[in-house]
Amino acid sequence: MRIQALYHVRSDAGSIAARAQGIAVEQSVEMPLSAVEDARVMAEIVGQVEDISDLGNGVFAVRIGLAAETVGGDAGQLLNMLFGNTSLQDDVTLRDVTLPSELTKKFHGPRHGLAGLRQRVRVTSGRALTCSALKPQGMPPDALAALAARLARGRLDYIKDDHGLADQTYSPFATRVRAIAAALRIATAETGHPTRYIPSLSGDAGSMKSQVAVARAEGIDTVMVAPMVAGVSTMQSLVNAFPDMAFMAHPALGGVARIAPELLIGKLFPLFGADTVVFPTHGGRFGYSAQTCRDLAANARATGHGSMPVPAGGISLARTAEILDFYGPETMLLIGGSLLDAKSRLTEETAAFTAAVAAHTYR
Repeated sequence: MRIQALYHVRSDAGSIAARAQGIAVEQSVEMPLSAVEDARVMAEIVGQVEDISDLGNGVFAVRIGLAAETVGGDAGQLLNMLFGNTSLQDDVTLRDVTLPSELTKKFHGPRHGLAGLRQRVRVTSGRALTCSALKPQGMPPDALAALAARLARGRLDYIKDDHGLADQTYSPFATRVRAIAAALRIATAETGHPTRYIPSLSGDAGSMKSQVAVARAEGIDTVMVAPMVAGVSTMQSLVNAFPDMAFMAHPALGGVARIAPELLIGKLFPLFGADTVVFPTHGGRFGYSAQTCRDLAANARATGHGSMPVPAGGISLARTAEILDFYGPETMLLIGGSLLDAKSRLTEETAAFTAAVAAHTYR
C-alpha cells in the first residue's frame, strides 16, 4: 500500500534518474541502501521511483511510491514523509499526492463542510456565502465589537478575526470573544440574519483548546486556525477534540515549504479537518494564478464532505461579480479592506455587497 507523491524537480536529463532515486531514499529510509540489511524494509519501506517525465525547460515530473505504513494516522508525519528532508533541497517542489483509501480513512476530512457552513447561516443553496475580517489589529475589544456589529447589520454570513489577532494585551482573546459575541447577538436580533463570528485560535495546543471552550460558551460554532503556524498535528487534535465545531484554515506560512498551494491548502488542509479554507485569489495582492486558484477550490470541494473555498487577499467590491462567476456558488467570498475603507458607510456598503451576492446570476 503506497502513497503516490508527485514532485517537480529541476535537473538535466543525464542526472534526473539519480536525483529521483535520491528523493525516494531521502523520503523513506534516509540512508545508503547498501546499509539496509532487512529484506522487508528493502521491499516494502524504501521509496520507489515509479515514473519520470520531462516537462521541458529543465524540469521533470517525478512520481514516487512511499510506504503508507510509515505515516500512521498523524497529519504531521504525513507531511514529514512526503517532504520533510526534501523540502530542504531547493530544486524540488511537492506538487500532488494520491493517498490509498485505507490511509485516507484515518483522516476524517471536513466534518461539517459545505452543507454545515450553509446550515449555520440558514443559506441552504443558490448563492455564495459572504465574509469579512476584523482589522486592523491593535484595536481594543470594544472597538472590534462595534466594528463587528456594523458589519453584521449589513447581513454578512461570517465575520472572522484577522489572522494577526491572537491573545495580545490590547485585545485578550476571552475579552474580545465575549464582547464580539454579545455585539453580534444584538445585531442579529435586529437583522434576523444569523451572522456567525469566527475567532482566531493561537498559542500552543492547550491554549487553543481553552480558547475553543471560551468560544463555545458564547454560542460560537466555528473557529479559525493557521495549520502551518500551529502545526498540522495540532489542528488535527483540535478537530478530533471538538467534533461539533467547524474549522476554518488560514494559509499563513503556507508558501514557505514549496508545496503547491492547490495541494497544501486545497487538498491537505481539508483532509486534516478544515471545513473551509482561506486562500489568496488571483488578481489580488498575491501571486497565485487563475489556474492554481481554480484547482485549489476544486480540490477543496472534492475532499470528503467538501470544504468551502474562501477566496480573499485584496478583493475589491468591484470584482464581486467576476469572482463569483469564476468560483461559482459553492464559495465564501471574503472582502476585508475594500469594505472597511467605506468607513462611515460601512454598514451600507456591506449591505450592498451582500445584496449583490444574493442577486448574482451565475454565468
